[in-house]
Amino acid sequence: MLFDFGFVPVRWIWAVLVIIFALVEVFTFGLTTVWFALAALVMVFLSFLNISFPAQILIFLVLSAGFLIITRPLAVKKFKTGREKTNVDSLIGKHALVIKKIGEFEKGEVKLAGQIWAARSEDGAEIGEEVKCEVVRIEGVTAIVRPLAWNSGAP
Repeated sequence: MLFDFGFVPVRWIWAVLVIIFALVEVFTFGLTTVWFALAALVMVFLSFLNISFPAQILIFLVLSAGFLIITRPLAVKKFKTGREKTNVDSLIGKHALVIKKIGEFEKGEVKLAGQIWAARSEDGAEIGEEVKCEVVRIEGVTAIVRPLAWNSGAP
């Protein structure tokens, strides 16, 4: 027995949902509703089977959650969505020179790519002037650094 709502078979409802979810994805680029569109597409074919409508909804929700949880992180990584690269990202891994001592509880300064940056040490340790460091990450306008192992400068 195929379930329908008035004169509209359930498979058409699933087909319309595929289109709606796909259109939302096209306009948002969030890699979120595409998984619901895929689950609704599967439901178009499953709706030909003798499955109750509440069971179809449950299957749709399970499929959507599965697609979202399992495949979205892989797709985001592959397509690199959700984060815009900036010029600051290119500074990570670069070497910097401490020009103002970095204290345990206070920021110092480093010269990095020809500019002066506020800096903190990665592990909270004190780093003296003239010590060469590596930029671990950038937090706002502060470079997070760690001293290079082969430093000849003052600690």
